Parts: sequence; C-alpha cells; structure tokens
Amino acid sequence: MGDEDRLARLARGWDEAAAGYEAYYVPRFAPWVADAVAAVTAGPLPDGPVLVPCCGTFPELPVLAAGLPDRVVAGLDLSAGMVRLAAARASACPRATVEQGDASTLSERWTGRCAAVVSVFGLQQLPAPDAAIGSWAAALRPGGVLSVLFWPRYTEADGPFARLGEVVHGHVPAGDDGWQDRLVPALTAAGLVVERDERPAHPMSHPDAATFFDAHTRAGPGRPLATARGAAFVDRLRAEFLAASPPGVWSHRPNARHLVARRWD
Repeated sequence: MGDEDRLARLARGWDEAAAGYEAYYVPRFAPWVADAVAAVTAGPLPDGPVLVPCCGTFPELPVLAAGLPDRVVAGLDLSAGMVRLAAARASACPRATVEQGDASTLSERWTGRCAAVVSVFGLQQLPAPDAAIGSWAAALRPGGVLSVLFWPRYTEADGPFARLGEVVHGHVPAGDDGWQDRLVPALTAAGLVVERDERPAHPMSHPDAATFFDAHTRAGPGRPLATARGAAFVDRLRAEFLAASPPGVWSHRPNARHLVARRWD
C-alpha cells in the first residue's frame, strides 16, 4: 500500500472516530498534553506562531492559549472529522486557526516561521515519522522549540495496550518500528539540539476490558485497522482480547516518549 492510500485510510478512520475520540481519549491523554505544552511554555520563545501538526480535536489549544495568550496557535490535521471538532474548539480562541492538511510533509509556507511545534500522539501514525519530524523541525525559527510526544515500541509490561498488541499481532504482522531509532538523528540533521528524551508515564483507567476495546477500535488508535479489516475481523479480536483480560475496572500506567529539541542557530 502506498503512502497516499495509507493516508486516505487513516483520514477515513479518524473521520469516523472523531467524536468518540474527543469523549473517551482526550480526557485520558490530558496529562501528556500538559507535558508537551509545558516544554514550550516554560521558557522564552522567539516570535512566531505555535504549530500543532496532527492536532486531532485540538486538545493542546486551551493549554497553549493559557500559557501563551499572545501567540497564534495553528492546528493541522488530515481528518476532516477531527478538523470540524478542532474548529469548534478554536472558535473560543480568537488567535487560533485550524486547517485540514497532511502533517507528514509541511508546506514551504511554514519553513522557518514557527516559535514552537507541539504534537501529541500523532507522529507514530504517519507513513514516515522520521521524515515528518524533520519537516516539523524545518518549521522552527532560531530559538524555536519542538515538543513531540508519541507512543514508543514499549509502553507497558502488562495492561490493555500490551494485551491488545499481543492479540493484534497474532493476526497482523508488527510494522517496522525502526523509525523510532532515526528520530534523534533526523532532528540533529535538521539543525536542532535534542535537550530531552524522556518517558513520561501517567495513570489511565477504563471501566472494563470491553469498554476499552470498543473505544480503542471505534474511536482510538485501532480505528484505521478496524476500518480496513471490517467487522468480522474486529469481532474475532474482541473475543480473543476479552478472553485474556481481567474483569472490572482496568487501571494501568503506560509510558510515552517525549522529545524536546531546540534550533539554536
């Protein structure tokens, strides 16, 4: 499958998932959003807008607007469904803009313009994340900061993410995750200095295994796969996952990976 087909499938999946993602995952991912934003609001920035590629429903916006009230904050997302919800959120912030577009390769109009680039849990969905992060780095002005959080190859030893990964990989081969090892070199090649490479972990809770599975495949990271493979495939996964899952409330503490880098020249 080519990158264009993959992006089209990705957009289609997130169009269908947008409302559910906002309701279920945005509150649960809020601590990581705060981590990403804190990295750019804690110190001085050059002039320019803050760009949020893969903004989804734009949960970064209220935190950025509170910390950087005089900045333009621009969201960019491939999914029209996500952009509609992001625009509704942005309507309360007169200095915010949202547009639909491919964040895997930014247009030249962003090059060297931005004071900061912030992205939470979008990078790992792009066709070539290491190339994408290089494009994001090119958007920074001298003194600008990049703060990117994504799910790494290891998020937890046990828990719903780990259990679901095992079930899925019993049917679908694991993708090539070598791009994760190329991110720091990509940032360095783009002229940035990596200041932090951390693994922030936060508690997350789900009412039960069935609620988690349904949210994940209908309104979360599993939606594009569910869209591509169809209802019968999802039903088989669900039965296998629930058979291997504990009853009742399921709490866990997954870790993300957080890269913070600055353009000094």
